[in-house]
Formats: sequence, C-alpha cells, structure tokens
Amino acid sequence: MHITTLQTQPDFYSNGSIYLFIKKKDKLPSFILKSDKPYLNNQLKLEKTIIPFYHATGTSYLIVLKGDETLELLRKKGHETLASIKANKETEIFVDGSMLKPAELIAFAEGIALSAYQFLKYFKAEEQKKKKLDLNNIKIYHKEEIEEKVVQISNIIKAVYWSRDMVNEPLISLNASQFAKQVVKKGESAGLKVEVLDKKKIESLKMGGLLAVNKGSIDPPTFTIIEWKPQNAVNKKPYVIVGKGVMYDTGGLSLKPTNSMDEMKCDMAGASAVAGALYATALNKMPVWIIGLLPATDNRPDGNAYTPGDVIKMYNGLHVEVMNTDAEGRLIMADALSYGDKFDPELVIDIATLTGSAMMAIGKQASICMGNAKTKYFKNLEKAGENTHERVVQFPFWDDYNEAIKSPIADLKNLGNREAGAITAGKFLEHFTKSPYIHIDIAGTAFLGADDVYRLKGGTGVGVRLLTEFFEIVSNPS
Repeated sequence: MHITTLQTQPDFYSNGSIYLFIKKKDKLPSFILKSDKPYLNNQLKLEKTIIPFYHATGTSYLIVLKGDETLELLRKKGHETLASIKANKETEIFVDGSMLKPAELIAFAEGIALSAYQFLKYFKAEEQKKKKLDLNNIKIYHKEEIEEKVVQISNIIKAVYWSRDMVNEPLISLNASQFAKQVVKKGESAGLKVEVLDKKKIESLKMGGLLAVNKGSIDPPTFTIIEWKPQNAVNKKPYVIVGKGVMYDTGGLSLKPTNSMDEMKCDMAGASAVAGALYATALNKMPVWIIGLLPATDNRPDGNAYTPGDVIKMYNGLHVEVMNTDAEGRLIMADALSYGDKFDPELVIDIATLTGSAMMAIGKQASICMGNAKTKYFKNLEKAGENTHERVVQFPFWDDYNEAIKSPIADLKNLGNREAGAITAGKFLEHFTKSPYIHIDIAGTAFLGADDVYRLKGGTGVGVRLLTEFFEIVSNPS
C-alpha cells in the first residue's frame, strides 16, 4: 500500500475517484456545478456523512465532517471509506484534504491503509486473486508541504504490515531461527545493524531463563540484537527496547487448555513490535540511538522440558524458582533485560504479551504500562499512545508487590498471587535491570478475534506506531 502526494489539486469532475472533505456548516465548494448543488445539498440535509457523486469519469465522494474530529475519528473515517473503495474496485484514489490540517489528512489516509491490510498467503492462488483488494495507491493533496510526513507515515504503515505478517505467521513457518533470519534481512535493508546469537553463544553467556524455556523445544533459541545509531542521534546513551519472542506458547508442562492455545502464535508480538519499530525508525532516519533485544524460542512440553519446582540461574546471577512453566515470557525477557545493562542505557522499555491479568484489567482497548523511570518518560509514552490511539494506562509499581514473588528456596519465584498478576510480573522483571525501566503489557491488544475498525482480526501490529511515535517525541523535545 502506497501513500503519495499530489502536487496539484485534483479535478473533482475529471480525475475519477476523488474524496473531497467538507465541513457540515460550510457551503459547497465554488467548483461544484450549479446543476449539481440541489442533489448535494439535499444529501447534506439527510445527515449523510459520505455522499457519492456520479459523473462522467467515475464516482467522487463528499466526506462531511462536523469540524471537531480528532485524529482517531479521521482514521475511523478512512476505515469507513474503504467500503466504497472496495465496492468500486478502485486501484487508486485521490483525496483532496485542502480544508483539513495536514495531520488530519494524513490520519485519514492512515486509516484507509491500516484497514487495507490482508494476510492471504495460505489461500490458493485463484482465491488470493479473488480476495485481494484492488487498491494499491492513495494519492493525497494539501496546499501545504506534506511530502516528508507522507513518506514517514508510509514507512510506518510498511512496518506495521510487516509486524502483523510475523504475528499472523504460524510456528511451522516462523520459528525462532526463521524469525531471526527475517529480522536480519529486513533490518539490513533499512540500514540497521543486526546480530544474531545462536544457541552456543547463548549457552556461553549463561542465559538460564532463555535456555530453560527452550529445553522443551527441538528448535534452538536465538537472541537478536538490532541497533540504529545515526551520527545525528540526540541521545548520548541508547534507548534499549526488549521484545518478548515466544514464537508459540503451549504453556510447557503447565499445559494450556486447547481453547487457550489456538492463538498462541501471537506470543511473539512484543518481538515483532520492537523489530517493526526499529525498521520504521531506520526508514525514517530518526535522530535517536536505539538498541533492540529479541530473545526468541517456543515453549513446548517435551520430555526434557523445564518443570514446576526447577530452580534456574539467570544471566545476572539471580536464582528463580519455577512455579508455573506458562509464566515463561518473563524468564526469557529477564535475561535480555540484564544483557541490556551492558549498554548503559538512558532508558529500558520492554513490550510483551505477558499476562492474561492485563487483558482482564482493561480489556482489548489499551495496554498497561508501569515502571520506575522518570515521570517525563511516562508522559511521553502516554502522549504517544494518545497520538496513535495505541493507548497505555499506567499501573502502580509499589515495592509492596514484591512480597508476592518471594521464594522460600531462591531469590525469586516466577509467579505471584492471582491478584495483581500483571503488576507482579512487572515487578519480577524489574529485578533484572539496573536501568530506568518501563514495562508494557500488550496481552489484550496484540491479537484480536474480530475486526475492531482498522485493528483487524489477527495480529494488530500494536506497539510499532506507539514506539515509533514515542521516539519521535523524545528526539524532538521542543
């Protein structure tokens, strides 16, 4: 899907499919023919919000706004508009956003593009052809210079599509090694530095958490390090972002019920979000130094799988008593967080489909965050969430919650009480980094069972837009 700019205003009567914005209180534009105004005015009286207008070269549309729409409402309007685009089998559309602010016009195009995503690779060729959208280009016009912003949003859409593809891909074709190879290929194409640590290297580093979870798998684990370090980076110390890469989660020996397992290919959505965010950051050449850490394995109940009651020695030397092998994500992320300290980061952020508790607390409309970082970083993250509508809600992070993860035989246990499970998971992870820290739990937002406007069924790509916007904010503090 391409979003590009038009240098001249499209002709409403001769360019084919034009989408023209008008505010409800405004008069029709002067270029509307006098003979056509009665029809359009009548449609406006009927409170229509998208008005088709048939003419010699095709169908154009008036998109009627109240005048107080948020960026999110304009994204939703883009999603709504896609229905007519599909019906008309349009390959290219023109959007005249003269009366909008540039950000509003871009949000509208973004809504169309996010809604147009499809994952069709496992249909037979003729079925793919039948299902595939005809639309491949959205051309937008504004009287102000918007080329740079349009290129940026196009790159972000590309990164979201990639992230969604990885989450939607089944384990049979995307295990830890295949995931690492894909990150190398895509990352290097964007100018990222990518290094993959294999099992032998992981063993030499004594990453006990990652190795323990991997014991039940016949596929080796990987640990992928991605770096974006432009010469004009505004930060002297890197931001480190860690993504949970459990490629598939059966729960291990603490086996999940079947109906809780069928979507567990999505348990690597945190890793795909980090990879996607770094990909977008590099494509947009953002002046910020970022290091991404992606520990990856699947979690299976093989005969040699780690067991409840095991005590694991982690990368940072702490011992963890395993209470439940389905609390595996925090184990692989703990090693990555500790590894991240070697970079002396400005801030560490992790993102993970970590706990069902997060989804039970706030549903699928937002993610939760918590941590010990400075307030300004939480404010920036919340602002990024509002700007992208990938909203985050900050939970408490008091030390009182550490009581629930104390073990009688080891430094920590990997599971707290039923109460405040999302928070105790975050407090567990806090023990493995010495750096300022933010934890984001996307368990409710990473994968949907049904479409929610432009957040489509399956992998949503959540985190890519949120993190990219966060780094845009911190790299432009003014």
